[in-house]
Amino acid sequence: MALFNVTRPASFLLTGIPGLESLHPWLAGPLCVMYAVALGANTVILQAVRVEPSLHAPMYYFLSMLSFSDVAMSMATLPTVLRTFCFDARSIAFEACLVQMFLIHSFSMMESGILLAMSFDRYVAICDPLHYATVLTNEFIAGVGLAVTARSFITLFPLPFLIKRLPICRSNVLSHSYCLHPDMMKLACADITINSIYGLFVLVSTFGMDLLFIVLSYVLILRSVMAIASHEERLKALNTCVSHILAVLAFYVPMIGVSTVHRFGKHAPRYIHVLMSNVYLFVPPVLNPLIYSAKTKEIRRAIFRMFRRIKL
Repeated sequence: MALFNVTRPASFLLTGIPGLESLHPWLAGPLCVMYAVALGANTVILQAVRVEPSLHAPMYYFLSMLSFSDVAMSMATLPTVLRTFCFDARSIAFEACLVQMFLIHSFSMMESGILLAMSFDRYVAICDPLHYATVLTNEFIAGVGLAVTARSFITLFPLPFLIKRLPICRSNVLSHSYCLHPDMMKLACADITINSIYGLFVLVSTFGMDLLFIVLSYVLILRSVMAIASHEERLKALNTCVSHILAVLAFYVPMIGVSTVHRFGKHAPRYIHVLMSNVYLFVPPVLNPLIYSAKTKEIRRAIFRMFRRIKL
């Protein structure tokens, strides 16, 4: 226990958007709308998949997992973000910050794993359709969900302990309105090499590998589609992938943007760094249900039927 008996503040101070503090009350409204859309739209999709027999298929089971991770991510950030922007209540206890940090990184990693599983679903559906039902069984889907959850928990379990071993004496002011591992470790007045190496290992071995296999799956899908003689059949096959491709872009483009800004944009204003991080955490949970509702007619029909029954 002596390892964790180090100097640290009892609490941290969260930050909204540096330099734009006067606009925080005005930004609170759009943030509330974003949270309402993220929580409401993803909950509707979860309910639609649960009650509509037509959506009891592997693609929609994976979509419900994606919606669940988006709801969980929104719930993990909502308390501190709204307290910071709406009430200027910036303080968060050290232990609570560790919990939030673990949850944010865990749900983000879960979303990456689910997007990979969804790309496998599209690969089997297009490249090996005759074995689709035998490969993507309910047991297989449940196993994928458990594996994605277990990977996130096991991989990120050391993070809180890596932070707790560090003495924090430079400052207690964080750069965001939520707690992140890179943000917390930068406040330490000790060697953070282990934290940096482990953070890079997690990033490359999970998010990096997921993205690599997603790209590989679409290379194989494209090769299979190009072998189809009928132009209409090609478009039909590719159209089933559009929603997933947009969801992948909504998740990974902001992540790559954040990494690029942090690595090469050291002289950029601080609010640019914060805004990029906010886009990475807030935008995917809002866009994902809108993308799938707009691009997947089965989802739209199921939602319309569900609300029609509620009215009756």
